[in-house]
Formats: sequence, structure tokens, C-alpha cells
Amino acid sequence: MALTRFAENRYQACRPKDRAVTNDPGEEGDENVERGNWSLKTDYLLSMIGCAVGLGNVWRFPYLAYRNGGGVFLIPYTLMLALIGIPMFFLESSFGQFASLGPVAAWKAVPMLQGVGITMVLFGAIGNISYCGILAYSLYYLFASFQSPLPWADCFSWWGADETCSRTPKDPLCNLTLDDGYFKIVNTTWLQTNNESCPNGSEISIPHQGPSEQYWDKVALRRTSSIDETGEMVWYLALCLLLAWLIIGTVLSKGIKSSGKVVYFTATFPYVVLTALLIRGVTLEGAHKGIEFYIGSQSDFSRLADAEVWKDAAIQIFYSTSISWGGLITLSSYNKFHNNCYRDTIIVCIVNSATSIFSGFAIFSILGHMAHLQDKPVSDVAQSGFGLAFIVYPEALAQLPWAPLWSTLFFFMLVTLGVDTLFAALETIMTALVDQFPTFLRPKRLYLITVVWLLFYCFGLECVTQAGIYWIKLIDHFTAGWGILTAALLEVIGLSWIYGLNRFIKDIEMMIGEKNWLFWLWWRICWFFVTPCVLAATLLWSLVTFGPPTYGPVEYPDWAVVLGWCITIFCTMWIPIIAIVRVVQAEGSTLCQKISAACASASDWGPYLKQHKGERYRNRSNSTEVLNYAQCHITTEM
Repeated sequence: MALTRFAENRYQACRPKDRAVTNDPGEEGDENVERGNWSLKTDYLLSMIGCAVGLGNVWRFPYLAYRNGGGVFLIPYTLMLALIGIPMFFLESSFGQFASLGPVAAWKAVPMLQGVGITMVLFGAIGNISYCGILAYSLYYLFASFQSPLPWADCFSWWGADETCSRTPKDPLCNLTLDDGYFKIVNTTWLQTNNESCPNGSEISIPHQGPSEQYWDKVALRRTSSIDETGEMVWYLALCLLLAWLIIGTVLSKGIKSSGKVVYFTATFPYVVLTALLIRGVTLEGAHKGIEFYIGSQSDFSRLADAEVWKDAAIQIFYSTSISWGGLITLSSYNKFHNNCYRDTIIVCIVNSATSIFSGFAIFSILGHMAHLQDKPVSDVAQSGFGLAFIVYPEALAQLPWAPLWSTLFFFMLVTLGVDTLFAALETIMTALVDQFPTFLRPKRLYLITVVWLLFYCFGLECVTQAGIYWIKLIDHFTAGWGILTAALLEVIGLSWIYGLNRFIKDIEMMIGEKNWLFWLWWRICWFFVTPCVLAATLLWSLVTFGPPTYGPVEYPDWAVVLGWCITIFCTMWIPIIAIVRVVQAEGSTLCQKISAACASASDWGPYLKQHKGERYRNRSNSTEVLNYAQCHITTEM
């Protein structure tokens, strides 16, 4: 009893000051002065939309839709949005907002799984290297669009177009056997004039590249034949990469206070461009062919029996909503405690999916016009990824009146989409570092952001060499794969099964108010069973179908594949390492007791500010602080 009274007295005398709270308008209404809050709710919503809506919405979803049955693809896509996208988005945004901590520090909730947060940050950091490389390509094309005619509009000799370059494919030659037994190579015109046909197996294909494809390979990339040939640094791409990181570093110099204002333009401008492209596209001849091809005028419902279609839908939802990259937890951690994160989840997820669908109409209306001009089926011109963004679509835009204007708008849109995603990605790294070392790093944020973006620029220089596109493809292949799916699965299992679903729901109700059992029924079913099962099935299928990377017909050497696996292992190995360390350090006489102790929440887990702790966390925090101070002062006086 005497020890307890002594501890309480010493605690009251020398307890630390409560974390700062203010409603002073001079602090822009921040309730959390130490970390800061979003100045306005709109800042947060636009930042979340910018984080979720990225290049994949424009260059991947439309291609997946037409490849997987057109309009019928919306059935698995919508189901996966309901079963994976929205539940995981709500889980992560609630988790970050409740703790007011980034993706690493927030795992005080389940310390044994803190490695999951580290894995998220590492995958995001390495992914930033390739993503900013793509942003550098977009900036280069943006600057190249300020000329008329566009350089990829034709095979111009000034940029080095060779004899294989042609706006239309060249007819094949024929190795014809004459009556006297001699061979003669003739063209199609000779065969038609002499009423001859080319025997099977005698055709000789002529190498052909369109002007946009050859410009991409020979001018923009100066691409070598494989990743083994690094070649030179492409100086203009290196400058574009530097500009990209300068933009991102400058915008994030004051954290969310500065980035939250920039997103008013960068998050909304893509919708202006997509709307303009759609309005222009639907007025073009042949546009209806592209739109019908995109939505599937005769949707093939038999494709729903194909497991690959469901996997494509799940992975598209997973990556387009930015789940498990740490960005959602980071951005949500700067919300005020009583923000309605449920409503935000619904808004952002619906806007994100609607953007994917809407962009498909803008893309395929113009591709339909291009196919009409070339007298080809739309399937012959439709591509995904780099092929769509830097070859097919630029070629289609080059055939429009006022082509430089449309090209400038398109690539400026890609730039804004890219920087929005990178704002969240780099802020995730900054927040993770500052949360771990707040006293040392928070006052030095400007120096920290400068060092971080300079390091990323140096690492990214490999992506602007002549073999840079191979490195980007390699990094993307091994960072956006099963490793991040594993992190997502462990995240939902950790919070639902280990931390406790009822406990997590009570935490959310502390922020958004109590809800009836019917409201939580769907979320309980998803978080506890459906979402983990769907993620596990997607992870298993991804592992089964996982293959080595390729860039077109170019295969990667063994050393590059091994390096890719090393990247994945380096990012994921922290999950078991941290778990083992926590178990070893935990109290208990048996392994089960140690594991149980390692899974128990840290003593300082709970809402960041004391005013929000409520009875559930205030009593727990006070008792812990009393014991800590008692131990401290007993040790001092002894």
C-alpha cells in the first residue's frame, strides 16, 4: 500500500505534460499540434482520391474490361469492390485515424505484426523508384508535345527514323519458285499483276514499326536490346526525373499543409482532361466502334466462369484503391479524431471506380477513331500499360486536329496523376520516419525531405539509362505482386482475429459514434471471413500463375530474376523477423504465453490525444504511467 501511495504521489508531482491540444485559429484549427491535421476536410478527400486514382485507372482498367468480356467485367469488378476494396479501405482509414500514427507506429495495436507496416513502407519506397521513372517519361512527352507537327506523327529523319518505320504496315514479300526452277523474291503488286499467289510458307515478313513506336524506342528511351546492356544515361530523362522529384519534394516541404492545397488542382485536373477527351472523342468518325468494343455490345457472360477474370478484377481493385501500401493509413492519421471515416470511404471508393470506368470511354472513343482511319479492328490497336500511354494513344492523338494541344493535355494529365500518387507515397515514408523519431526528426522536416528525395533521385537514375525501361518493369513486377497481397492478408487477420473485431469496432465507434448491430453486420462478415478468404484465394492464384518478367518479346536473364526475388524477400522478411524478436522479448514462461504477450497491445496504444482516450484507454494509460514513474523514481532514490 505504501509503495502504491508513493507511486501515485510521485506521478502527480512529475507526470509529463499532456500531448498538446488547441483550438486556436492560429494553428488552423489543429487539435493535434504535434503532428498537425488537415486544414480542411476537402484537403483530405482530394488527397485520398489523388492517392487512389493513378495511372492504372487510365491505362490498365479499360484494357482489362475489353479483354475480360466488356461490360460483363463490371460484375466481378463490382463484387470485388464490395468484398475487398471498400472493407480494406475502411479498415485502413479507421486504423490510421484512430491511432494518429503512420503504418509502422500504428502497429502498437499488435506489436508482433509491426513487420507488416515495415513491409508496406519498403514495397512503397522501392515502387516509388519505378513510378517516378514513369513520371519522368510523361514529363518528357509533355515537353515534346510543344511542337507542331508532333515528332511521332510521322517517320521524320531528324529524329533518326530508319527504313523499318512506316505509318502503315508494309506488304510481305514472297519467295516465289519460277518455272525454270529459279527463286525470285517479289512483292504483292507483282503477284497481282501476274495473277499469281504466294505458296504457303513462302511469305517473307518485312520488319515494321509505326512512328510512335519507333520514337518511343529510339528517341524517348534510346532502348538497348536487354537489361544486360545498361548503355548511357539519357540526359534529358535524367533532367525530367530531377524535375519530378523537385516538384514532389517542394510540395511536401510543409507536409500535408502544403500538399493539401496543391491537390485542389492535381486531383481535379485529370477529370477536366478526361471529359474534354471524351467530348472530342465521341464526335469523331468511328468512335462508336471503340466504345462498343470497350463495353462489349454483346457481352460474353461465359467469361464469368473463367477464374482469370475474377483474379484480374480482384487485383485491379486491390491496386487501384492503394490498399496496403501504407498511404491510406498515413493520410488518415492526419484526420481529426471524430472525422466520419466511413462516409469518406464510400465517397473515395465510388469516385475511384467511376474514374476507371469513365476513363475507358475517353480512351476507347479515340482508339475507335484511330482504328477507323487505319481500317483495322479495334483489337489490333488496343494495348495496356506503356504501350497504351506512350505508343498507341499518342499516335491516335497525332491524327486529330490541334494534335499538340490534345497531346499536351493528355500528358499533363498523366503527370498530375503520377505526382498525386507520389505525394502520398513519399509522405508515407516521411511519416513512418518521423513517428519513430519524433523529437529528432519533426523539427528537421525540411532537411529530411531534401535528403529523402535526393536519395530517391540517385536510386532512380538507373531507370533513366538506356536499359531503364527494363528496370522499371522488373521493379514493378516484383513489388506489385504477392508480397503486398501477403501484407494485406496479415493486416486484416491481425486486426480482426488477433486485435479483436469487437474491440476494433468499439474503437471506430469512439470516432464516428455508436451504430446498431445491423450496420456492423456486413463489416463483421467481410473483415472476419469474406475479405481474408478472397485475399487468400487471390494470393494463392497469384503465386500459381506467377512467372518471370518480360518486356514485349525480351526475356530477362537469370540474374535479374534472382535480383527481383531478392527485392521481394528483403521487403517481406521483416514480418517474421519482427515477430520473432517480439516473441523473444515478451514475458512468459512458455512459448504460448510469449506469443500471447507479443500480440497484446502496447501500454501506450490508443488515441493519440488524452482528450480522446475515453474510459477505455484513459484508465489503462494512467495505471501504466503510475507504475512506470514509480519504477523510475524508486530506482533514482535507491
